[in-house]
Amino acid sequence: MHAALADPLRLRILDLLVLGDLTPGELVAELGVSTNLLAHHLGVLEREGIIVRGRSEGDRRRTYVRLRPAALSALGPSADAAAQRVVFVCSANSARSQLAEALWERTSTVPAVSAGTHPAARVAEGAVQVAAQHGVTLMGRPKLYTDVIATGDYVVTVCDRAHEELGVAAAHWSIPDPVPDGSARAFESAFAEIARRVDSLAAHLTPT
Repeated sequence: MHAALADPLRLRILDLLVLGDLTPGELVAELGVSTNLLAHHLGVLEREGIIVRGRSEGDRRRTYVRLRPAALSALGPSADAAAQRVVFVCSANSARSQLAEALWERTSTVPAVSAGTHPAARVAEGAVQVAAQHGVTLMGRPKLYTDVIATGDYVVTVCDRAHEELGVAAAHWSIPDPVPDGSARAFESAFAEIARRVDSLAAHLTPT
C-alpha cells in the first residue's frame, strides 16, 4: 500500500477522495491529466484495495470512485477544509440527507441543514424508524435546495441524482437510496454508511 501511494499523483487522488466520491471525469478535470494516465493510477489503487468503484443510481453511464472504508486507517490522510455551514442534499430530502443532517449535528460544531432538489411531501418513515433505533430524532421537513443554499455553504450531495443535477458540490457521497427498497435492512445500511461518512468529514472540516 505504501508503494502504491509513493506517487505524488496517487497521493493527490487520495486527498481528493478523503472528503467525497468523484467520477473519473471529475478527477481528470481536477488533476489535469489524460484519461489513460488516470486509468493507470486508479488501477494501481484499486489493486491494493484502496479504492472501489460503483455505478451511479442517476446516470447509469457514470461510475463513482470512492475510498474503501478503513483502507487507510493506519495512514491518516491530512486533507482539511473549512465551512460556515454544511448543506446535505439528496433528491427528495426524505431520508439520506435528513439522516446526515441529524448525525452531523451531534458530531460537529459546524452548523448543518439538509435539502432536496425535488423535495418529497414528508420524511420517509423508514428513515424516522432507523434514526430512532439509534437514538436520533428526525425533526425537519423536506426543503427545497434553492430555498436553503447560501454563499459560503459547504454542499455535500448524498445522492447521485442530486449531484449530477446540480453539477457542483464540495463533496459527494454516492450512497444508495433506501426508499425504493423500503426494507429495514436498506435503511440500516444507509444509516451506517452515512454515520461513517459524517465521522470522517467532521474530522477534516472546521468552522470558518
